[in-house]
Amino acid sequence: MQTLFKDIKGLVGCYKTSPPYLAGSDMKQFPVHENAWMTVEGKKITGFGPMSECPKCDGETVVCSGRYILPSWCDSHSHLVYADDRAGEFLDRLRGLTYEEIAAKGGGILNSARALQKLPEDVLFDMSLDRLLDVIKLGVGALEIKSGYGLTLKAERKMLRVIKRLKSVSPIPLKSTFLGCHAVPAEFDNSSDYTTHVIEDMLPEFVSEGLVDYVDVFCETGYFSLADTQRIIEAATKLGIKSKVHVNQFNILGGVELCVNGNSLSVDHLEVISDADIAALKTTLSKDRNHPTFPVALPLCSHFLGLPYTPGRQLVDAGLPLVLATDHNPGTSPSGDMTEVVRLGSLKMGLEPIEAIAAATLNGAAAMALSDSVGTLSLGKRANFILTREMSGLEEIPYRFNDVVVEKVYVNGEVWLG
Repeated sequence: MQTLFKDIKGLVGCYKTSPPYLAGSDMKQFPVHENAWMTVEGKKITGFGPMSECPKCDGETVVCSGRYILPSWCDSHSHLVYADDRAGEFLDRLRGLTYEEIAAKGGGILNSARALQKLPEDVLFDMSLDRLLDVIKLGVGALEIKSGYGLTLKAERKMLRVIKRLKSVSPIPLKSTFLGCHAVPAEFDNSSDYTTHVIEDMLPEFVSEGLVDYVDVFCETGYFSLADTQRIIEAATKLGIKSKVHVNQFNILGGVELCVNGNSLSVDHLEVISDADIAALKTTLSKDRNHPTFPVALPLCSHFLGLPYTPGRQLVDAGLPLVLATDHNPGTSPSGDMTEVVRLGSLKMGLEPIEAIAAATLNGAAAMALSDSVGTLSLGKRANFILTREMSGLEEIPYRFNDVVVEKVYVNGEVWLG
């Protein structure tokens, strides 16, 4: 059955043929068709245009006066599968302990790993499914989920199996990332030995079982070195798996250039970044590469931890295809609210609202290799989109920073919220 959406104040990110991503000044040109209509049949977008050419509809008609329709958010960095929250550590941080100090006393990732190792797979699945359904109702239409709270072969497999089970029931596309090198378990003497275990004992098995879309590693002081990161990227590449890597959260170690040279799909965090890092990322826009290395900013993490924000304005002005994502996890970003991410992109990173929306939709999809099916309102793409409340303009999203934005959420052409 056809559904007609009419009198739309603004149809955002609408293309007959969508580009794979937007970079630099093109992000400001993410299209907004004013006073528009759009049709959906089944699970797909089938038409759009100005109201002066609005067709008749024998099916349902939805009047959207004063409201925008946006592509659903595409969250390319999350840790949605976990066992328990870390509210106690939140108190530690309020009492003055740093992220590194909390980790040194057995908190942080190791705390999450202990809880997850004890939890039965079915319980972990049920908890994770509830979280998935919650973020879908917030407007997320595609999602990447990482492992990394297992830190043993058995527990990492359990996490990846849960993600695979989520894929089988999810109404939105999901991607699975194996983050075996997230922290060094206590039973290993150093990161190099544990990296060897991940490469030799975990990665080949998990890939052969169809559990891995991407690999990741936490390249940071006190976690995994450049040498460890390079070994992971090379081992995954030999198995036909691309990397999406945590870099530059606290320190600049040379991880961005390493990932660029390793053809990583994305580099994520970038709270600190150098001119050399930006120059390296710009080289990936060459036509000789099959994709750029996307810079992914995680402003909820900066907000929650009091860290510097990724210099989004600088990255866009440098001509790069910036991505915004949540980093949804129990310790440093306990939220899957992409609308808040978009707001912080403007309020704290200097992005114009349309640039932040492009970074959270089309570019987010591209950072998961999903821009052929989601991320824009294009003919033939999934009908995953958000109907906003009445707004005078898109600038209201960050300006009225406490107001609800999402009035209805559509997934595969059906209402999920509203």
